[in-house]
Amino acid sequence: MSKLRLATAWLDGCSGCHMSFLDMDERLLELAQFVDIVYSPIVDTKEFPDGVDIALVEGAVASVDDEHKIRKIRAHCRTLVAMGDSAITGNVPSMRNAFGPEPILHRAYIENATTQPQIPCIVVPRLLKVVRPIHEFVDVDVFLPGCPPSADTFHAALTAILTGKPLDIPALTRFGA
Repeated sequence: MSKLRLATAWLDGCSGCHMSFLDMDERLLELAQFVDIVYSPIVDTKEFPDGVDIALVEGAVASVDDEHKIRKIRAHCRTLVAMGDSAITGNVPSMRNAFGPEPILHRAYIENATTQPQIPCIVVPRLLKVVRPIHEFVDVDVFLPGCPPSADTFHAALTAILTGKPLDIPALTRFGA
């Protein structure tokens, strides 16, 4: 049996979902028997490949680059998983929606700059007017709630996807509980 092709992607978020994914620790070795990671911020692949079986996407859609990425990911994967509350609801990245992108950029790059105050136009992608969850742009197959989802949630979800069994996400635990 050939291994499935797994990708992880990071849009506008904090990387907490990727950290929690890595917190599966030795269970990652168990999953490695069934999947090859073909794209991720934790590997050195620059372009999202064709023929991805499972794509885990963290973060909200906040820029034109994010929108391009999520559309490309959806077009090239079989199962799209929205991992974490930012991907599902917009969560913390969407807090800027009350202000809009221009005041945020001005505050960050003009008011807080000590040298050369200017809003970058090359490195920083153009921000969308409103930050939105990924399902408002593309179809999502699986939603993994949490900020971030626990390592147990990741393991349960990936095991279900790999085996074709029903997805039974463990109850969410409160931070510090």
